Amino acid sequence: MTEENIAAARRVFEEVWNNGDLEVMDEVCTEDFVNHDPLLGDRDRDAAKENVRAYRQAFPDLRIEILDAFGADDKVVMRWRAQGTFENELMGQQPTGESGSPVEGIAIDRFEGGRIAESWAQWDTLTFMRDIGAIPEQAAAPAGS
Repeated sequence: MTEENIAAARRVFEEVWNNGDLEVMDEVCTEDFVNHDPLLGDRDRDAAKENVRAYRQAFPDLRIEILDAFGADDKVVMRWRAQGTFENELMGQQPTGESGSPVEGIAIDRFEGGRIAESWAQWDTLTFMRDIGAIPEQAAAPAGS
């Protein structure tokens, strides 16, 4: 099942995030799916789809590249890099028209019966929030700069 699970997890990045096909989440995620996001908290499947819609609206050219993918037992881990041009409002922030720094993260998906039941994400929210203007740039500067 590991290869099938990896393929399902890839579909979320490639078809949902990159192509905007939100219905794929209904195919690959359980009905009681929970997405644990460090910025927005826990979200059910419908809220997770709305989250994707909001990011894709704000960053119409959003692309997520899968850097690594592996699985064991009922888990799949993906390391990824995302970038897009901030063209529309997001979380009350006005667009900058800039693409900013690539944002990297890791997602861990837990599977039940061949479908994703839970997903945990850890990603560079500090760089992202700085790039959209939600926090001052010096808040993300390395120590000693």
